[in-house]
Amino acid sequence: MITVHHLENSRSQRVLWLLEELGVGYEIRRYARDPKTLYAPPELRRVHPLGKSPVITDGDVTVAESGAIVEYLLDTYDAKGRLRPPPGTPERRRFTYWLHFAEGSAMPPLLMKLVFDKVRRAPVPFFVKPVTRGIADKVMASFVTPNLERMYAFMEGELGERAWFAGDAFSAADVQMSFALEAAAQRGGLDARYPRLRDWLERVHARPAYRRALERGGPYTIAD
Repeated sequence: MITVHHLENSRSQRVLWLLEELGVGYEIRRYARDPKTLYAPPELRRVHPLGKSPVITDGDVTVAESGAIVEYLLDTYDAKGRLRPPPGTPERRRFTYWLHFAEGSAMPPLLMKLVFDKVRRAPVPFFVKPVTRGIADKVMASFVTPNLERMYAFMEGELGERAWFAGDAFSAADVQMSFALEAAAQRGGLDARYPRLRDWLERVHARPAYRRALERGGPYTIAD
């Protein structure tokens, strides 16, 4: 039996979703974030040395990192290739690209925005606040925001050519992309200027397997 070591409001939610799409049985072991730091609890280090989520265990196999988990689950439980295009096809190349794009390209600028938003709001002495805000605003205006907008425009254009990220059929690449685009919609400036991406999110959130994963996973405010 697969065990998903599930941290609230984290990337592990998309692992639950993938398992629901595959129709594979699993159990959930829940972990709560520290209410002050929002870090994962130290108990997760007993499962994997980095103490982060997502992590799954499947018998004596332990797999961490979202992309690696997606590939393991597809290799092990998707023999018919329902959620991964056939090898050697353009769709398979796009699938691989977006599978890695989610964490390699999409998440870093979103994380930078989160960090500099916190820097801007951080409690500091009044005479320091103009300096910290000025630095944060400059980095956002000169680097983070332009990169986010360029990335959103690129993804918007891609979805203008096909219904889903890998092609005309839904795939696990869409599952992998979900966390980044949910974070972008919540706090990254993904607004009405990008109607195809907003429509993609609506279609994702309407999938029965996605709804079942939310019911099993518990609160997930990133999708709100």
